[in-house]
This record gives sequence, C-alpha cells and structure tokens, in this order.
Amino acid sequence: MDVIRIILSVIIPPVGVFLQVGLGLHFWLNILLTLLGYFPGLIHAVWVILRK
Repeated sequence: MDVIRIILSVIIPPVGVFLQVGLGLHFWLNILLTLLGYFPGLIHAVWVILRK
C-alpha cells in the first residue's frame, strides 16, 4: 500500500499524506508546502509515508 501512496504523492503530494494520516496537521502542512513549491510538498509527503 505504501507504493501506491508514494506514486500518488508524486502526482499530487497532499493525496498521499491524506491517505496516510487523514485530515490532520501533516495534511494541512503538506498543502501549505505544496503551494509554496512542489518539491517541498513532495519531500514532506514521502517522509510522512515512510515514517509510519
């Protein structure tokens, strides 16, 4: 399942974070980071998914 989340995160980073943690702090932080730049949002999304 993590592979699917990472693939979705490459396309749209907040989607992968949402599937991992729901509508929590990390989701909103990821939306903010993605709006500031795609790569910060992507890095944060992969970190959240792999951290468990």
